[in-house]
Amino acid sequence: MAEPTPRRNEPRLRPAPLLFEPAEAAGDPEHFFDLESIDDPRALLDRATELTQAFRAAADRAVEFQAIAAAQLADPRRFDRLTPAAIGERAEWTEDYAKKMIEFGRDLLRGVEGNGHGVSDHA
Repeated sequence: MAEPTPRRNEPRLRPAPLLFEPAEAAGDPEHFFDLESIDDPRALLDRATELTQAFRAAADRAVEFQAIAAAQLADPRRFDRLTPAAIGERAEWTEDYAKKMIEFGRDLLRGVEGNGHGVSDHA
């Protein structure tokens, strides 16, 4: 079961860093972060778990940045603001999901501006 996303005032866990693979390794469909070369199942489970946690943390963080960008693009103070439908189309979301993400992004931005906690602190 995935761990819940940390809230603004909770410290973020620092999972194993995601390292970029060399281009020739990334081109090999059997190669995945060198996991295929680990023979010890304990070591394989440990490293695969580290990668799973890192990917989950990266995905959670990316969603927060998507929400912030959506809120900024929908800001009524922008002369070039986008509608939720346009944001949804751009991000491949439904309009209803875009509205929820815009609101989530506004909440995150209020947290960043209001008390100094939030996504920007961890960038």
